[in-house]
Amino acid sequence: MTFHIIARAIAGAFAVFWLCAALFFAWAFYERYWRWRDCFNELGRCYDPDTSTVATDAGFVWGLLAAMALMLALICWLARRYLPAK
Repeated sequence: MTFHIIARAIAGAFAVFWLCAALFFAWAFYERYWRWRDCFNELGRCYDPDTSTVATDAGFVWGLLAAMALMLALICWLARRYLPAK
C-alpha cells in the first residue's frame, strides 16, 4: 500500500521536473533559433550587430530537447495517473 503512494509521488515529481526542463529548453529554442530564423545565411549563421551576437542554425537542437522533455513529462504523468492509489 505504501509503495503505491511513494511510486505515485515519485512519478509526479519526475513529471514536474521534466515539465520544467521542457519549459527551459523551449525558452532556449526561442532565444537561440526561432528569433533568428529569417536571418540565417548560407553558412547557417546570423550576426546581430546591435547586440554583437552570432546565432547558428544548430539552435533547433533545443527544440528537439524540449519535445523529448515534454514527452517524458507526459509519460511520467500518465504513469502517475494509472498507478493504483491503494
